Amino acid sequence: MASYTLREVRQTINQLWDESTAAGWDRVGLAIGNPEQPVTHALLAVDVTRQIVAEAKERGADLLLTHHPLLLRGVHSLAEDTAKGSLAAALIRANIAQIAAHTNADQAMEGVSAEIAHRLGLNNLEPLEPGETEQTGIGRVGELADPLPLRKFAEMLSEILPETAGGVRVAGSEKQMVKRVALCGGAGDSLLNNQRVLTADVYVTSDLRHHPAQEALEQHLVAGGPALIDISHWAAESLWLATAAKQLGELLPEITITVSEINTDPWVFRV
Repeated sequence: MASYTLREVRQTINQLWDESTAAGWDRVGLAIGNPEQPVTHALLAVDVTRQIVAEAKERGADLLLTHHPLLLRGVHSLAEDTAKGSLAAALIRANIAQIAAHTNADQAMEGVSAEIAHRLGLNNLEPLEPGETEQTGIGRVGELADPLPLRKFAEMLSEILPETAGGVRVAGSEKQMVKRVALCGGAGDSLLNNQRVLTADVYVTSDLRHHPAQEALEQHLVAGGPALIDISHWAAESLWLATAAKQLGELLPEITITVSEINTDPWVFRV
């Protein structure tokens, strides 16, 4: 089977999701692997977990491309009785390289938030926080072709997302009409006061905490603002993987590229 070097694959990944566009706090790019090792099969996933590493080994992948970095925060030990050490050792022993495309993939024109927006059928898309061009940046805001009641919109959103224990949580009147939609794939409570969020009818994101969400809703009663919808972080970002695989496959036609179907949402059930 034909192959590329890991260096060549990384260069191609950078054509799509330039590491230099990642947030300053982020840790994207190559975390594990020899730049000269051959790559014949890449597995795409949201997270690096024990299940995902096992899947990569089973499929014969020699590259694991994930959205979330393996080593995002400071690590002072790779001992195998630690979570990160155990995962890193498993990848190294299996000769599987690992690359992350995180906020650099969020920023891209066909990135994480854009994928959600396209699946919702939103028009006239703009980023919430512009990047290097008008078409790139964090989050998206756009308009539905036809307004929908908030409940109907939430049901439509639920249909495009993979099922998770947390489901889709909504704060707002069920009958409120939704036309303009702001969204941010991943954790987006830092954008609750973004001007494009404030002028939307609904804001869709993940990991909304009690106090920021409650304070935002109380402020909306005074000065206006969107309804809030909280969705699974994993589910929102998993939608991007198929598009990422297609883009990568067009540039690297001689290697196998597969997308993991494993649900790595940390919440398993609710009672």
